[in-house]
Amino acid sequence: MARTETVGLILAGGLARRMGGRDKAFLPFGGSDLVHRAVARLSPQCDRVIINANRELERFATLGLPVVSDTVADFAGPLAGILAGLDWLSAHAPTARLLSVPVDGPFFPDDLCARLTTAADAQHAAIASAQSDGRRHGVYGLWPLDIRDELRRTLIVDGRRKVDDWLARYKVAVAEWPAQPFDPFFNVNTPDDLANAEQHLQRLASGA
Repeated sequence: MARTETVGLILAGGLARRMGGRDKAFLPFGGSDLVHRAVARLSPQCDRVIINANRELERFATLGLPVVSDTVADFAGPLAGILAGLDWLSAHAPTARLLSVPVDGPFFPDDLCARLTTAADAQHAAIASAQSDGRRHGVYGLWPLDIRDELRRTLIVDGRRKVDDWLARYKVAVAEWPAQPFDPFFNVNTPDDLANAEQHLQRLASGA
């Protein structure tokens, strides 16, 4: 059987209210910024990478990757970004699966794609999500194109935006990672989080 292509989607379309409205993607991190970090970690895992963004589009374009914006108004959250990614899949890679990661998760595993794909196939599920310490992280997910129309209806007609509510409709395969000594799905939501992430990166570099 032919291998199914995977397109990686970096979710960078939020408002970052707890960061004072600063675009998280371009927050300095590890000598670069969060979006370059995400691209570097995701690219080796996927056949192609695209970015969901709703602001500073010219700045994102300098990364040399396709940039897709929400088609649902009013910054409707990560589900709107996933929908934008699925719309891109429909036009450019209709046989592929979509692997989503948030731009503010600088330590997501380098085997995320492989393990979610294995979980989906082994558990006979079209959707797979990451989990750590018993907590599911729906934005780290593997998505098939055929959920696109229902997702659009959910966002536009029903007005529902929570990822967990959406996942409750489906059989979802789960791949588990340990949360110790540091949760690989740690998200940078505040300035303190960014400082903690930088400290963890330094510990990794020193082998501590």
